[in-house]
Amino acid sequence: MLRTAQQSRCSDCGNHIEWYDCTASHNPVPLHPHELPAAAVPPSQRWHIDTGIAHPSGDGSPWCRVRHRALCPTTPAQPGNPTLDTLRRNLALTSRRLQDTGHFTPPPPPHLGPPTCDPAPPEARPVVQFLCLRYLAPGPLEHIPCVAQTRARRRCPYPVLDTDALPGTWILAPLHSDHQPDHLPITEWWMALYDLTHLPYSEQLRWRAQRCTTHTTAPDAADIARTTWEPFNPHTHHQHIRHHLPDTPPTHQGRR
Repeated sequence: MLRTAQQSRCSDCGNHIEWYDCTASHNPVPLHPHELPAAAVPPSQRWHIDTGIAHPSGDGSPWCRVRHRALCPTTPAQPGNPTLDTLRRNLALTSRRLQDTGHFTPPPPPHLGPPTCDPAPPEARPVVQFLCLRYLAPGPLEHIPCVAQTRARRRCPYPVLDTDALPGTWILAPLHSDHQPDHLPITEWWMALYDLTHLPYSEQLRWRAQRCTTHTTAPDAADIARTTWEPFNPHTHHQHIRHHLPDTPPTHQGRR
């Protein structure tokens, strides 16, 4: 669980935001990084931080926090609040300055013409657990490439996943590793991951080294590319979190 603010930028306007775990939702909430006078903020928009957790209310102090969405210049404004309107205009100026200096590129506007075809779904990037740590895969399990160099000085064409090797297991695990499973009745508090921790240590090392079964026994073969595992962060990788087991997993399914 995140007990301190996760610094980031709004993908729509480029302004600074802070992510916090939230008591009112199972997903992190982005807040404006500075406190505001509570008297200038409608009660329904006040937030406060207590022991690193965001709470959707004031705490009785003269200051409060607000969600970034209430100030983001790309979202519709609620009229009649001079303090929030002024801050929104300042954020709009900052967004324009970031664009002019090349430090921020806003997302393209939505296509308003007649639809031609359905967009392709984003490529799956599952969470994989090995050596007691969680990593975000670079792509679907069956497409994770070996990074070893062949004798022809080319990249190995084979994937890390091998149907003849010991399989991993799809499981549902707590979204935050420090949570106790018995206290997580809500689906959104669980996440699907491909678990390898029950495999032999050598097999888990093979996955971490991102090598196929052939090149894991060829220590003289150099790596032609870097491994592409990313340490999994539930806040910055929230778009890749899946709360249900896949329909067609490559191996057995379970729940831990």
